[in-house]
Amino acid sequence: MTPSTSFRIYQLDAFTDLLYTGNPAAVVPLTDQNEWLPDDRMQAIAAENNLAETAFYIRTETGYHIRWFTPTVEVDLCGHATLATGYVVFFLEEKPEEAKITFDSKSGPLTVCRDSDGWLVLDFPADVLHKAAVQPPALSAGLRGPKPLEIHKGKTDFMVVYATQADVEALAPDFRELVTVPARGIIVTAPGIDVDFVSRFFAPQSGIDEDPVTGSAHTTLIPYWADKLAKTDLTARQLSARGGYLRCKLHSDGTRVDIGGQVQLYLKGELANHV
Repeated sequence: MTPSTSFRIYQLDAFTDLLYTGNPAAVVPLTDQNEWLPDDRMQAIAAENNLAETAFYIRTETGYHIRWFTPTVEVDLCGHATLATGYVVFFLEEKPEEAKITFDSKSGPLTVCRDSDGWLVLDFPADVLHKAAVQPPALSAGLRGPKPLEIHKGKTDFMVVYATQADVEALAPDFRELVTVPARGIIVTAPGIDVDFVSRFFAPQSGIDEDPVTGSAHTTLIPYWADKLAKTDLTARQLSARGGYLRCKLHSDGTRVDIGGQVQLYLKGELANHV
């Protein structure tokens, strides 16, 4: 690569059918060179974008390889930026004829399927939950709301369960407290009014006080609510200011989940001299 190398960049809103809602993500295809930029350069681009995640992808023998960066760190799994990258591959860049693509990632193979109704569906590994044996004092102090019904711990996040949607809506978190909780972030959830369940996601530890719509958090939420509600097909809403709507499913063996959403293209651009 030479100093004049440029890269295309897209910004998209994921898990929404309306522009300016859902969760914005940037996607940078590196398929022209088919190699990663230096890690510090990808991190700098993500910081400059200042979005919850920026995704980069390259081609592999089996499909594609994807990586995700918040403004401050690389993460092992991101749902909304994978959904956005699927949109870029299907409709803007590669335009494959098949309706299913696979991304290699730090969380293993992740597939994105294109439905006939325009929705994209992520196939992700399901999280494994257990009751939190130790509850950091900053967790209850930082959420500043009603007393929760349950607190669980997944692979990377705490999940706090409340009685009602109103309880989740009323939370006014103190992010100076929550940033000290030893986790990627904190999921809060409750039964929904017009959907099966609702949630919010706080991750000041990862540079995001409140994420608009968190696909990866639903790898934790779907198994929990499938068990609670005794059903495998679920609808969900994330109650951030931007909001988002998801169609969810727990696979029959309980080890993987489907997370469905829509994507809206916001902008196309070019990054110059990023070698």
